[in-house]
Order: sequence, then structure tokens, then C-alpha cells
Amino acid sequence: MDTPQINPFLKSALELGPVLGFFVAYLWLKDRAFVIGGTEYEGFIVVTAGFIPVFLIAMGVLWKLTGHLSRMQVVTAVLIVVFGGLSVWLNDERFFKIKPTLIYLLFGGALAIGLLRGQSWLQAVMEGVMPLQDEGWMILTRRVMYLFFGLAALNEVIWRLMSTEIWVYFKTFGLTAAVFAFFITQGGLFKTYAIEDEDSQGGA
Repeated sequence: MDTPQINPFLKSALELGPVLGFFVAYLWLKDRAFVIGGTEYEGFIVVTAGFIPVFLIAMGVLWKLTGHLSRMQVVTAVLIVVFGGLSVWLNDERFFKIKPTLIYLLFGGALAIGLLRGQSWLQAVMEGVMPLQDEGWMILTRRVMYLFFGLAALNEVIWRLMSTEIWVYFKTFGLTAAVFAFFITQGGLFKTYAIEDEDSQGGA
């Protein structure tokens, strides 16, 4: 069954809105502390506590409108609840900062398992978006696997060695920019291994 189509701007708002909201809220509350139930919480923890339900509501609306969530979205939601919840419960921001590392390690590891089996699991997720020959998918999958492992390592360096504010900027903009830049640099691969449209071949 085909996934119902929704306004692309609404889809982007549901996917990116909670992340941008987290960023704005952090900038607003980063220097404040809140005493709740006799315990003092820094702004980062309070913003994390608010981000979890906002993200889940956005994913719920997206699922309601489309009837579908990708495996990546589901896994991300689970990790946000688990590690965001641990940060709030234990009043320790480190758990939430580790989350991107685990996400990229999980997805990179999944791609690695597929490659060891001679399969491109990336193709199963993105084939409708980028029609490529099987060889192209294997090359792209290997490169994306390295990208994910690299981003996991970079996240570890950023959150362990730099300030929380720098990490928030990195998480909000740096990770997205890195993925976007990566796919921009794959133009040669897409051109070499693209599957040409049969209609255009017939009309040539």
C-alpha cells in the first residue's frame, strides 16, 4: 500500500521542528537553573525534558498522516526516550549527548552487517529515492557506513572535549550539514551508476 502524501513543508516541520525547537529553547534557558521537587536542574536538562514529548508528538502526527515511520525514525525515537529520560532522571546531560553516537554506531553497524552478507540494506530504505545499479548501491552503502562511524567518533570528541553550547550547535547544524555535504560529493557515483528511465531511452 502506498504511503499517503502530505505537504512537504508540513513533513519537514514535523521532522525538523522539534530539533530546532530544542536549539532555540536551549539558547533561551542555557544560563538558568530550575529547582523542581527540591532538585536543581540546569537549563539543558529542562530543555531535554521538554524535547522528548514534543518529538514523540511530532512523530505521532507524522505517523497519523502517513501511516508510516521509517526504521531510522523509530530507532531514533526509542533512543531519545531512553537516553533523554536517563539524562532527566539522573540529572546528567552526558546520557543525552551520547545518543547521536549510539544512533550512528547502530546504523553504521547495520550497514556493515548487510555488506558482510553481500547486501545493501541502504538500498532497501532509499531505492525509491535514488534508483541506482546494484554495484552503485554497494559502493554508496560502504561510504555511508564509513560516514556514520566517522560521525559517531566526531560526536564523542565534541561532547567530551568541548562545551555544551558547542555540542548543541554541532548536533543541530553540524551533523545535518555533514550528511548533506556527503551526498553532494557523491554526484559522480550517482551519475555513473544511475538507472536511466526506460521512457527517456526509448525516446532517444
